[in-house]
Amino acid sequence: MRKFHLAPTPFALAAFLLASSAVHAQTAPEGGDAQTMPTVVVNASADASAEGLSKAYAGGQVARGGRMGILGSVDMMDSPFGSTSYTQQFIADQQARSVGDLLQSDAAVRMSRGYGNFQEVYVIRGFALDSDDVAYNGLYGVLPRQYVSPELLERVEVFRGASAFLNGAAPGGSGIGGAINLMPKRAGNTPLTELTVGVETGGHAYAAIDVARRFGENKQFGVRINAAKRQGETSIEREEHDVGMFSVGLDYRGRGVRLSADAGYQNFDLTAPRPSVNIGRVAVLPGAPDASKNFAQPWSFSKEHDVFGTARAEVDLATDVVAWAAFGSRSTKESNSLAEPALTSINGDASVYRFDNARKQEIRTGELGIRGKLNTGAVKHTVVASWSGHWNEAKNAYAISDFSGFPTNIYAPVDAARPATTFLGGVMSDPRVTQRTILSSFAVADTMAFLGDSVLLTVGARHQQIKDTGYDYGTAVQSGPTYDKSATTPVAGIVFKASKNVSLYANYIEALVKGPVASGTYFDGTQDQLVSNHGEIFAPYKSKQKEIGVKYDAGKLGMSAALFSTAKPLAAVVGTRATLSGEQRNQGLELSVFGSPANGLRLLGGLTWLDTQQRNTDKPANNGKNAIGAPKMQASVGGEWDVPGAPGLSLNARSVYTSTQYADLANTRQLPSWTRLDIGARYLTQVAGHDVTLRARIDNVADRSYWASAVSSFDSGSLVLAAPRTFVVSGSVAF
Repeated sequence: MRKFHLAPTPFALAAFLLASSAVHAQTAPEGGDAQTMPTVVVNASADASAEGLSKAYAGGQVARGGRMGILGSVDMMDSPFGSTSYTQQFIADQQARSVGDLLQSDAAVRMSRGYGNFQEVYVIRGFALDSDDVAYNGLYGVLPRQYVSPELLERVEVFRGASAFLNGAAPGGSGIGGAINLMPKRAGNTPLTELTVGVETGGHAYAAIDVARRFGENKQFGVRINAAKRQGETSIEREEHDVGMFSVGLDYRGRGVRLSADAGYQNFDLTAPRPSVNIGRVAVLPGAPDASKNFAQPWSFSKEHDVFGTARAEVDLATDVVAWAAFGSRSTKESNSLAEPALTSINGDASVYRFDNARKQEIRTGELGIRGKLNTGAVKHTVVASWSGHWNEAKNAYAISDFSGFPTNIYAPVDAARPATTFLGGVMSDPRVTQRTILSSFAVADTMAFLGDSVLLTVGARHQQIKDTGYDYGTAVQSGPTYDKSATTPVAGIVFKASKNVSLYANYIEALVKGPVASGTYFDGTQDQLVSNHGEIFAPYKSKQKEIGVKYDAGKLGMSAALFSTAKPLAAVVGTRATLSGEQRNQGLELSVFGSPANGLRLLGGLTWLDTQQRNTDKPANNGKNAIGAPKMQASVGGEWDVPGAPGLSLNARSVYTSTQYADLANTRQLPSWTRLDIGARYLTQVAGHDVTLRARIDNVADRSYWASAVSSFDSGSLVLAAPRTFVVSGSVAF
């Protein structure tokens, strides 16, 4: 990738926009005051913008639009991309326990798990988006790495497709098929004090409080405080979760300036968490065990503690010209002791070894930008420029027992004494630096409106610099060359409003991610061994996406359809080394529907057909075969119905279908398709003058046991067992 610099600078663009604004002011109608800023009515906004959040669509489950990176908040009918923004009301009504729990309703997304850990992985269009690469109010890497408490969130915005231009390169090395941006809560104009308590199968208890107030003569200052605690055994036997969260959100909305800040703490502690199952060397995958059973070792655990915060400001420089700045940081401390069984026979026999990790991480990230509007003849322009930076220092250590392991069985687990560790990488009590990554970028774009705003054309480019250095686990000495590369990722998107209700769109956009870190194992003829280049960092790479689609807005019912194609380099293990070899090409069709087609009825669902193909790999026999963990068809269909004659009572149901998927690159081992049904109810009433909301839900009503997904790390595959039937009840009281 060749280094070069774009000619425009944010300062030059700012001067241009201000000058343009002055010209428009001088040609204002007689009697106008060119020096007087117009009065702007601003509502509390999660992103400290004058626009605020997009309004909820009919039915209140999704919004009309969402944040599109540096383009700001864009209405769905004006966007040349596909996205869905889930509202806080939908998060609450689903009794979502995590972001992944909520996204079961999205047909473009399927849940998986990180390789050898318990972080959520969101598979969008067949490509993994690690929870490391989820954005918070537009900034990467700020939120906790493995799990995010839903009580923090006002919106969950899912962007479908590559997004390097919009958001910059994903610092964790994923996000090729899509992006997720989480928006924080803000104090509304109405005071709020709400207490929620709940319990689910296994005795897992839950309590949360949400308090919001506004202060000042014009209610310009806002405070939002959220705290939550989840503790106890889950619906999986012997598995215990202890999650605690506290956050404070502040905002100020003044004349010509808007400020916001967030600070939070979260602990995510798991005891005997049920691990994934490595497919090992079995020729055929065994059937899924009872979904309520736990084959974790009793001494296994995972702990993550995070402190994080953000600050954001937006200032009106002139009429139609705004500038913004944002900063975020996170400090993380993790430790775990893992015991993932590797299958040795179809009857469920497996071998287990101990793998401990210790990790510390410091993240600093920021963004500066300016956006303005101007006209050139009959063409309207919205011009934007931004700079972003991301700094990451990771300290890691590991300890592994003998790879020969000890025996167990996933149907009849055998508890073993905690084995001693044999192989050490670094110092577990004081992890050394193993990776430093610095990302910086500059982006410019122009959205042009033609023919009375019926044609919208967006063009732009982002120049991205990625500097990535790896260090030896034991000595902290640099273990290889520093990757210091740059690349420019362009974007071109067009929207044609064929009518008031129909928008046709097309886009070309790229993903740019830093290279993955070599990991995984290989079989030496006797037992599994860690790859010889474990910890090596690969060079960054691009993925290119092409997409066309149509959107329909009937006012109360919305629909969309999209055809897309995206490719990325394919990971593999060659000999004893992890490497990149060939490419994975995903193409498919997405359909979605949402809204309230009739009074008292709300719909949300969709279908995704996906065709994946391996190309030019190091193993010719795999060329043309499917990728790991990429189902050919996914469907999620949900509905909510207000029961006539029973004021305040609503019933809901959701069906989730996932077709067969492969667990290995040779496509010899296949997970069966599965269908899951969830049902629930909500009742709104008043008790002693207070609003009360009662909710009940049953996930996996039929109590089906199935392999939910296949985890992929290089050419290794692991299976994730679905959760059993789970009852969840909660009650909320507003004071």
